[in-house]
Amino acid sequence: MAENTTNEPITRQVLNRVILNFTTPSRSKGIWQIVNTLIPYFGLWALAIYSFKTELPNWIGVVSMLLAGPFLVRVFIVFHDCCHSSYFKSKGANRLVGYITGILVSTPFRDWGASHISHHATAGNLDKRGVGDIWTLTVEEYITAPKLRRIIYRIFRHPLFMFGVGPSYVFLVFHRFSQKGIQHKGRLSVYITNLALLLLLLLAGQTIGYATYLLIQIPVTILAATLGIWLFYVQHQYEEVYWARNDVRDSLKAALEGSSYYKLPKIAQWFSGNIGLHHIHHLNPGIPNYNLQACHDAIQKMQHIEPLGLRKSFKSLRIHLWDENTKKLISFKAMNLIRKARQQKEDQS
Repeated sequence: MAENTTNEPITRQVLNRVILNFTTPSRSKGIWQIVNTLIPYFGLWALAIYSFKTELPNWIGVVSMLLAGPFLVRVFIVFHDCCHSSYFKSKGANRLVGYITGILVSTPFRDWGASHISHHATAGNLDKRGVGDIWTLTVEEYITAPKLRRIIYRIFRHPLFMFGVGPSYVFLVFHRFSQKGIQHKGRLSVYITNLALLLLLLLAGQTIGYATYLLIQIPVTILAATLGIWLFYVQHQYEEVYWARNDVRDSLKAALEGSSYYKLPKIAQWFSGNIGLHHIHHLNPGIPNYNLQACHDAIQKMQHIEPLGLRKSFKSLRIHLWDENTKKLISFKAMNLIRKARQQKEDQS
């Protein structure tokens, strides 16, 4: 929850004056982040290839792949910022780096970017769910839904599906097709990304071999995708998250209370490109990831934001439905208690 720590009223205008100091991209910071991300990532790829193609112990290749996964998450953060045109000042540089990093993370630049911008515009809006977010039903919607829809929803929200099947499907299958309503440039980005991935596969097949390439590419992609899906999930799926109907939705609350301040260990924060400071990102997506911490520190002096710790974040795995009465995400168990209480009241009347 947000708590004012100054006497000055915290308004969007007040915050914007602070945020403005952190929205200017830095070419040197951006380039350095690319260097300290891609060089280790490709180095780990090379070590894994060398391990599997020589007499080195295979465990060296396995460890290399496990380390490459978090670096690929960091590549995605660069891609993500380019989609917001916040990574560099130049739109052309953002587009070029966005396409290249998008190929590395198997995600089309314009297609995903359009969906993600829609997510920012509708975050915390109960009347505009379904674009670039996690499928979330209200208690009323779930109770009144047909049985098949309730079964599908339970399967979808189960951790084994969400973080088992989900990441593989999204990054290996879903992103191979353009999304509904996406314009021509978005569809073209899907074709370009798919063609580039095919060319990489063919090139790898003629050099290191298809088996070696897929042995490394698929596990690394799935590992990074799983970590990424978890980060995205916990950013908007926690007990005190803010949701409201369109006519009363407060955009400031949607940012500060509808997006988590996920306080991670420093090493995890580095690999995730500060994306745990998601409330700051939603205040203004024009803040590059390398400026998020400084912006957070400046805003925290005015308005204390309660962090979501690692231990508490795992509670989000057990909450699945938005209760419009309590203004909280609740579990299926809690929903059943509500339904039973209603049934008892109806039987008594």
